[in-house]
Amino acid sequence: MTRDRARIVVSRRLPEPVEARMAALFEVTFNQSDAPLDSTALLSALNGADVLVSSITDRIDSGFIAQMPSGVKLIAQFGNGFDNINIEAAHAAGITVTNTPSVLTEDTADMAMALMLSVPRRVTEGARVLLKDGTWPGWSPTWMLGRRLGGKALGIVGLGRIGTAVARRAKAFGLSIHYCGRTRKAPQIEEALGATYWASLEEMAEHVDIVSLHTPHTRDTVNILSADCMKRLKPGAFVVNISRPELVDEDALADLVASGHLSGAALDVFEHKRGVNPKLVELARADKVMLTPHMGSATLEARIEMGETVIVNIRTFLDGHTPPHRVLPEGRSPL
Repeated sequence: MTRDRARIVVSRRLPEPVEARMAALFEVTFNQSDAPLDSTALLSALNGADVLVSSITDRIDSGFIAQMPSGVKLIAQFGNGFDNINIEAAHAAGITVTNTPSVLTEDTADMAMALMLSVPRRVTEGARVLLKDGTWPGWSPTWMLGRRLGGKALGIVGLGRIGTAVARRAKAFGLSIHYCGRTRKAPQIEEALGATYWASLEEMAEHVDIVSLHTPHTRDTVNILSADCMKRLKPGAFVVNISRPELVDEDALADLVASGHLSGAALDVFEHKRGVNPKLVELARADKVMLTPHMGSATLEARIEMGETVIVNIRTFLDGHTPPHRVLPEGRSPL
């Protein structure tokens, strides 16, 4: 680079402390409207840039990468997920991709527990009672009866950082912990969590009351919670998804909730390409499903830490070193 400071393009508005820090360190172009930029606008903004700070709302596919100005050598994703980026195409083009893992673990786990409580305790339904006309019929022994969370069996799909944080919280609530994943955890981890390992989700499904998804979106995890798998769940079980929308067959989930086989679901992520499934919206209006708009990491603290991680990745890259949170194509290992 011939300029004194690297030029950074930020596709969405970030918390003020993060933007102030970026502006002090780099020559930054911010998206003043905070509306998602289409491909044409984003490519135009990247003229003369060195780094793109992207977010999950940016579609960075192979076609986009092929048209990116040659000077852009780093895509620093603001977020843990990077489903919006074609990592293989970026790697082939010599573009480094980074993300922001770890910093949102605790906040996402907190939100998962909030969703887990919302369904059996009928939280959304109860919160709306007083909003109708400001009155209610008063307490009675049978009013708004839900189900106890303690004593139930929780099945965690993916016992990584977030899954483990959820397991710790769930154990404190009196749930028994079950999990499945590509690899079994060390005995000391299982012992600390009181966790039971299952070789497959299909096996685990038959033994749990709640399924909570915490695995990334890969070729192998698309619709991992399929119709057949959900039919294996105990009658009255429910599903929590705060991870990726592609993990669940949404139509099948909606149908099984509507039929009464599942007692409900709590979802923080949805199939973005077609918006929220109308079946899920209808069930939410009937208080059978809890829907929240991608709020898993939505705390000021988490978003500031995510921004700081983006800055560390950028500075490390510009200094000629491998960023600490580099993302590689599936099956590739760091050199």
